[in-house]
Amino acid sequence: MAITPTFSARPRVLVVGGGYVGLYTAFNLQKKIAKTGGIVTLIDPLPYMTYQPFLPEVAGGNIEARHAVVSHRKHLKHTELIQGSVTSIDHENRTAVVAPANGGENFELPYHDVVMAAGAITRTFPIKGLAEAGIGLKTIEEAVALRNQVLSLIELASTETDPAKRARALTFVVVGGGFAGIETIAELEDMARAAVKLNDRVDQSELRFVLVEAMGRIMPEVTEAQALWVVEHLRGRGVEVLLNTSLDNAEDNNIKLINLPDKSVAQQFDADTLIWTAGVMANPMVRSTDFPIEPRGRVSVNVNLQVNGEFGVVPNAWAAGDVAAVPDVTGGLPDGTCVPNAQHALRQAKRLAKNLWASRFNKPLKGYKHKNLGAVAGFGQWKGVAKIMGIQLKGAPAWVAHRGYHGLAMPTVERKFRVLMDWFITMFTGRDMAQLENLEAPRATFVSAATPKPKPAAAAPVEAPKAEAKEEATASK
Repeated sequence: MAITPTFSARPRVLVVGGGYVGLYTAFNLQKKIAKTGGIVTLIDPLPYMTYQPFLPEVAGGNIEARHAVVSHRKHLKHTELIQGSVTSIDHENRTAVVAPANGGENFELPYHDVVMAAGAITRTFPIKGLAEAGIGLKTIEEAVALRNQVLSLIELASTETDPAKRARALTFVVVGGGFAGIETIAELEDMARAAVKLNDRVDQSELRFVLVEAMGRIMPEVTEAQALWVVEHLRGRGVEVLLNTSLDNAEDNNIKLINLPDKSVAQQFDADTLIWTAGVMANPMVRSTDFPIEPRGRVSVNVNLQVNGEFGVVPNAWAAGDVAAVPDVTGGLPDGTCVPNAQHALRQAKRLAKNLWASRFNKPLKGYKHKNLGAVAGFGQWKGVAKIMGIQLKGAPAWVAHRGYHGLAMPTVERKFRVLMDWFITMFTGRDMAQLENLEAPRATFVSAATPKPKPAAAAPVEAPKAEAKEEATASK
């Protein structure tokens, strides 16, 4: 007999998404809502929140993968957790349709308040071969796969005798010159150099790293002078930085790059590794709701983080983070909204939780206001760039600032401690250079051992021809 899952009948605050906003909103409301007879319900396809600024360091072997995620079950003990996806919302009738992660039948879930915290997904373009050849860096799984792939390709290339296949394996391309792309290529380059030092069959000169950026500069979050310094720094490490350049085709892992704006061919070569970090977009699930959506595809909200449409505030509906167009009263994007980053998401979540709770008692709400403190980026051990409250840093001081900020921003004391221990150990032992093979097919070894091998065919006895046998007998006499 099938077991039907049961969910609480108490008035529900439904949190859609378990990233920065979802985790902090649920964490700050779960006990308060429970004391009033209600319940906070969080729905996400994954059982954890990923601290995305650490993904380049996970890919580079500086941080253990599990330490860069925060378990929902462990830290949201008073929250009803559902592993699945919200496919649509009918706010007029206060219901959401949920698709379970296990592939079970969709079901409706009623709620009293809803918090849209579905975050963002990787933004791509219709480039031939990209879906087949590329990999993003938005999830912990992608970071782990990248680390294993780079290390495995170096190992495979060390025994490859075909020059073309060898060059293809040792060529690594990153598309996107924002923070994610720069940190990713820098961390992977650092790790690859360290791996080659341990393998005398590969020379450092064989490694090829290519950064492709469609704009005329990289990292718009820092000053132009700092951006130029980063380009010089990367080129000094042997990284090819191609500005005003775009990926045109990636079929069969043949990378075709074009110059902008004339679209003439810039370069064409083979590469086994193509990493796409060219931006994000609001989770498209919001289009399956009856909430007002602005031109960028985000939910429209006011400064209080309430969903706000043409006819005013939508009651009992809230949104924040990358999925929401939150007004930035201090000046943000050209359209006057907050930049989609962790710095804003973490703070918006805390303000949203306070405002939602205040609304229960008809208390005044407080608008979200936070002036961006700056930006920090790490480029491998003792290398980085930062702009903090107008102060510009580069090299080791920026690297220390990068680790200091993100160490403090990492959610929960338990995870902070684990990450700090990873960094401490790495300072003395270096990066973790072990790649894990067969993660996509973990049972392959067992299946091979458990599958009976066919018995070898019995060899037919070899008999000498009779004529030759007689001659041998006569000769012996």
